[in-house]
Amino acid sequence: MTTTTRAESAHQDDPALDASVIAAVGGAGRPRHAGPVSASLTYGWRALLKIKHVPEQLFDVTMFPIMFTLMFTYVFGGAMAGSPGEYLQYALPGILTQTVVFITMYTAMTINTDIEKGVFDRFRSLPVWRPALLVGALLGDALRYVIASTVVLTVGVAIGYRAPGGLLGVVAAVALLVLFCVSLTWLWLIVGLKVRTPNAVMGISMMVLFPLTFVSSVFAPPETMPGWLQAFVDVNPVTLLVEAARGLMDDAADGGDISLVVLLSVVITAVFAPIALRLYNRKT
Repeated sequence: MTTTTRAESAHQDDPALDASVIAAVGGAGRPRHAGPVSASLTYGWRALLKIKHVPEQLFDVTMFPIMFTLMFTYVFGGAMAGSPGEYLQYALPGILTQTVVFITMYTAMTINTDIEKGVFDRFRSLPVWRPALLVGALLGDALRYVIASTVVLTVGVAIGYRAPGGLLGVVAAVALLVLFCVSLTWLWLIVGLKVRTPNAVMGISMMVLFPLTFVSSVFAPPETMPGWLQAFVDVNPVTLLVEAARGLMDDAADGGDISLVVLLSVVITAVFAPIALRLYNRKT
């Protein structure tokens, strides 16, 4: 007993030993908790690291946009506008919109995969701002939207597309697309938190996105469609988004269309973001 007491006393009186222990564990104080911004950026960086380690994830934002642009231009161009070049001037803003809208489902698929693998529970146990995982995933996917837009525009310019609205109009159109698609992602997050598998997320989202994107003014003017179909196309939010983006790129911006897209984005976020966050907080 006396020997133990003397050893403890020697330990307490030895500053060098205390310093070595502190150095070994990394410091005397506990690290500060990550704030909301720092935690969200960290999760966003995680999304980018996943792309680095699994580059196949970039197929949906690189190879598919190239295939869509080339196929629709050269397959439908002659029949729709007399030549692929003329059709490209009309269709490229639509192809750009369709491409970015299609990949909004991937945030939900990522969250659902984390749930399926058990990573989600680990993240929930960390002492960070609770919505940081969802916000970080949205930030990572916003970059995917920009990459996809850049690929479509690069291919379009390479095969002859020229934007009458210039660089400013193109940048404004892409910014509008990213704003709308980030808001739409909240809807798919609800799906991702409710269904059981990533395949189910993809199946449900495709069932919704296919009619919304193809039954719109993406590939053809609504005036060429039957009257009953025009009624749906005219109220389709994708048509509104396409026309707003096309106006910006064609140097014929319509303030009403742009305002409606911004308002619709705000409404979608205000309605679905609280639902997604509530489901996320209650998910076990």
